[in-house]
Amino acid sequence: MVGTLLEIGPGRGALTAHLLPLCERLVAVEIDHDLIPSLHIRFPGLEVVEADVLHVNLQDFGASVVVGNLPYYITSPIIERVLEVEGVSSAVFLVQREVAERIAAKHGKRDYGYLSAITQLIAEVELLFTVPPGAFAPPPKVDSAVIRLTPKRDRPADFAAVKRFLGICFQHKRKTLRNNLRLLYPGIEARPEAGLRAEQVPVGELVGLMGKISS
Repeated sequence: MVGTLLEIGPGRGALTAHLLPLCERLVAVEIDHDLIPSLHIRFPGLEVVEADVLHVNLQDFGASVVVGNLPYYITSPIIERVLEVEGVSSAVFLVQREVAERIAAKHGKRDYGYLSAITQLIAEVELLFTVPPGAFAPPPKVDSAVIRLTPKRDRPADFAAVKRFLGICFQHKRKTLRNNLRLLYPGIEARPEAGLRAEQVPVGELVGLMGKISS
């Protein structure tokens, strides 16, 4: 049994009902004020935090496993925020299948981009299984997928700076690293990677490149 589970966006509690028997403590972060009363009535022992998860200090809940059905438009910032919290041992998310495949994509593949790189830099990524539209009511127009993210211990010391650098590397995906970086990092001109696109380079090597041309 898990100690603390943190559910992002429980909604009406479809997933919550299955999570409660699996943990000693379940904390649900819900932004929709109108859904809070029904969650309290249906699950008397549930800890409900009415807030935007992007503005919550997740470390306040201690060591936890994070779960949730993430809306497409905020998938990336939620994943980044969750994985930055040291107390999170793992995160399991239901996301749009296209997004899941992008997160899990390896360098050299068309789907590999900033979201792939930043997530794989700080977590092991597993695409567990896909979920068809018929599993939902009403059914969405797209397939979904479940991913598991396990934070790595060896993270960059200045993660904020690394995020900025990777953002520049992938800013114009079809351009070479030279074209994306040379205004802010003129040292790129002397590097053998200059003629490559960011999608062709493993994220670990991109972080190494940052150290070599930051001066």
